[in-house]
Amino acid sequence: MALHPLILKSGRASRPHVATRLVVAYADSGCLPHARRVFDETPHKDLILCNAMVACYAAHGLALHAWSLVASMRRSGPDLAGDGFTFSALLRPPRRWPDDDAGLLLRLRALAHGLVLRLGHLADVVVATALLDMYAKYGRVADARRVFEAMVVRNVVSWNAIIVGYGCHGEGKEAVELFRRMLRDGCCRPDERTLASVLSSCANMAAASEATQVHAYAQKKGLQGFLQVANALIMAYGKNGFVREVTRIFAMTDYPDIVTWSSMVSSYAYLGHAKDAIHMFERMLQQGVQPDGIAFLGVLSACSHAGLVEDGLHYFLMMTRGYRIGPSPQHLACLVDLLGRAGRIEDAYDVVVKLSCESNADIIGAFLGACKMRGNIELAKWATDKLLFLEPSEAVNYLLMSNTFAAAGDWNELAKVRSVMRNRCVNKVPGCSWIEIGGTVQTFVSNDMVLHRSMEMQQMMELTISEVQKECNEDTIYKDSLLI
Repeated sequence: MALHPLILKSGRASRPHVATRLVVAYADSGCLPHARRVFDETPHKDLILCNAMVACYAAHGLALHAWSLVASMRRSGPDLAGDGFTFSALLRPPRRWPDDDAGLLLRLRALAHGLVLRLGHLADVVVATALLDMYAKYGRVADARRVFEAMVVRNVVSWNAIIVGYGCHGEGKEAVELFRRMLRDGCCRPDERTLASVLSSCANMAAASEATQVHAYAQKKGLQGFLQVANALIMAYGKNGFVREVTRIFAMTDYPDIVTWSSMVSSYAYLGHAKDAIHMFERMLQQGVQPDGIAFLGVLSACSHAGLVEDGLHYFLMMTRGYRIGPSPQHLACLVDLLGRAGRIEDAYDVVVKLSCESNADIIGAFLGACKMRGNIELAKWATDKLLFLEPSEAVNYLLMSNTFAAAGDWNELAKVRSVMRNRCVNKVPGCSWIEIGGTVQTFVSNDMVLHRSMEMQQMMELTISEVQKECNEDTIYKDSLLI
């Protein structure tokens, strides 16, 4: 704003390239009205200036303004009809969501997809990548995959967009398969973002073999030194239970950031090493690293699982009072679980009521679990009523309620919950487990006969059980003979 008057006095403000710089500078500072004023006062607009203004509107989530500008550009003549940069800006998801509805944004971007097809811009790798990235970030991964398969030319950004899209929406297996396909094609070399995304998918699937193979590839190609790869390796090995690998990778990281420290704390907490998680958190504080909510969530989770009530309360107060971090529902659920495991049900109830957590199902679920552990039927009934009101069709809540009443021996309440569950829940999603067979993760449910080689697995389990029983019987006979 200080330079703008000087540019006006010099007479250079009417030049399109100078106006473009001003528009971008104002937009990056959040001053969109000033950016639009510069745009309107420029007499001779070129396509670069128009694209800059469109990109500014789209980046701030003002889709209607961006589309209105594109429409006026197309009416101005063929020189301003738009090119690949115009449509890639329209398709790019916004940095924030101020006023426009997400559904409206998706519909407008689908309209942009139609224009891209009609004008033949899908052959542009930048436009096609922006299109599939848009679909992936809105959760429409199948549409993103169709765009990806239709692309004539792909670059590493295109591969990363589809791999990240699958990984972020719980399709880790597809993300790993795409990574394998990327290596087989050999047209693009994976970069650090590719490996970090695939490792995150391996962490979510608990796929130890795949994580180890990706780690070996990162070492071979010299990509392990990238911080985001190291952070992803820590989480992948942590979720798979490899404590030594987690510690070794952290020791090899030269400049750990808050993500690295938080990953270490969360990994130790996940593996049940509460003391190590607390020690790592204290080391982070000694190094002068500012903790965030995720780091505090990791140390609170560690304290909760280990029953370290005083330590957990200390860190919760440190977070809220010392660092002025507002507690999220996950933090409050950890606090409720911490108090419940220690038998302080009344204190947990005070947290739920006084901190206005009665409208959050996760927190109420944690409180109900604490009631189950301590056999407090009265408060369990109160939590049950809250859960039925918040999520009347969620089968998991009914199972938690029924298990609570079954543990306390209250069969009348159990029968009521099961009856309500049958009426309100159409389908119950069965709980599943997974096993890694030949480097491939297979999921299965109880008595699953569809799983490949399930009969052989059951026969092996029966053989193992019979051998254990045989050894136990022989050991009992031997002890009895000694007594005789």
